[in-house]
Amino acid sequence: MSRSGWRLAACCVAAGLALSGCVSFAEQPAPAKWTQQPELAPESGPSEGGGSGGNNGPGRGGGGGPQTPVPPPEGCKDYHPAVVGTCMDTIDSVAPFPNSDPPAGLAGERKSGRVLQVRYGNTPNPVTTIPVDGTTDGGLTGLALSPTYTEDQLIYAYITTPTDNRVVRFAAGDTPKPVLTGIPRGPSGNRGALLRDLTGNLLVATGDAGNPALAADPKSLAGKLLRIDTTGKPAKGNPDPSTAVIASGFHAPGGICIGADARPWVTDRGPQRDAIYHVEPGKPLGNAVWTWPDKPGVAGCVVTPAVLMVAASTAGNMQNLPLNPEGVITAKPTVSLQDKEGFGRLGGMAVLNPNYALAGTVNKSGGTPVSSDDRVVLISTTAANAGTGGKD
Repeated sequence: MSRSGWRLAACCVAAGLALSGCVSFAEQPAPAKWTQQPELAPESGPSEGGGSGGNNGPGRGGGGGPQTPVPPPEGCKDYHPAVVGTCMDTIDSVAPFPNSDPPAGLAGERKSGRVLQVRYGNTPNPVTTIPVDGTTDGGLTGLALSPTYTEDQLIYAYITTPTDNRVVRFAAGDTPKPVLTGIPRGPSGNRGALLRDLTGNLLVATGDAGNPALAADPKSLAGKLLRIDTTGKPAKGNPDPSTAVIASGFHAPGGICIGADARPWVTDRGPQRDAIYHVEPGKPLGNAVWTWPDKPGVAGCVVTPAVLMVAASTAGNMQNLPLNPEGVITAKPTVSLQDKEGFGRLGGMAVLNPNYALAGTVNKSGGTPVSSDDRVVLISTTAANAGTGGKD
């Protein structure tokens, strides 16, 4: 399909360490030349208009699903115009190649640790398999590209092992190297998230390992938002330069996203409710800016100037929270990508370009998978800005 073709097709989809861990950074061999090197841009929130969507961009195509009926998938062949990759398993992490055209990126399978390259119109291509323990809510739950990916093709991942949770780095076909280890592991609360911030450092959201007391313990890496450099050390500019911790008090984070103010938003699944926090680094976490008593399973997120989009992996929809110019939530969320309009349960989500995000599905973990699940799909973000897809 032509470049303009995938954009037009996608219009059919509206968003309707100075602590107890240890750091190691082994030498890494030169990466294999396994993919076309994309031009990188900061992993920030989309802006209104612009980008590579052109006049065929989203927000002009109407509601939360295709304009005409789409045939059901046949095996791994999916006829939906927004599907980028098929026949994977529980995609809780994605790392788009920023501004790639046609859309492309990496997808991580939570339970198997498999990382695949997805590209619109192509069969997913396995890159590597990271040894993980996916028997709890953890496994492979975060992916981020190196800030110098076009030169080194290094990828960072947040994983659960039999002994801990950790951040590792790898190149295609290479053995993962530890970056930050010793994050507590428990019977639950192992889920985490990973994102490269606007300065090229890594934001790491960690779970509480099933022990809420650890999230409040300043000596523990559990239940925290960490900001580290690519060697695993506290990043320059942290409020306390001696520690990677910039926020405490999380249970089972599902996603991190960054808007124009550069402050992280973090989704979190608590024992009584799901929540999202707008983090002020170095200050107490405070109250959540929005909570969901019905616990839809908040996962990946993307923030635009007008809407905070949160994927839901239990409810199987997108929660769209309207924002005012100051970044304050102004009303209850509208719901899009629900039932036949959507793709089922949604997991990891991250910015592709100013008009689109990539999201993974997790239908093989408690959902109702179709033959082409699990999938990576293209999500319009400017349609959410226009308020075209949701319903209360």
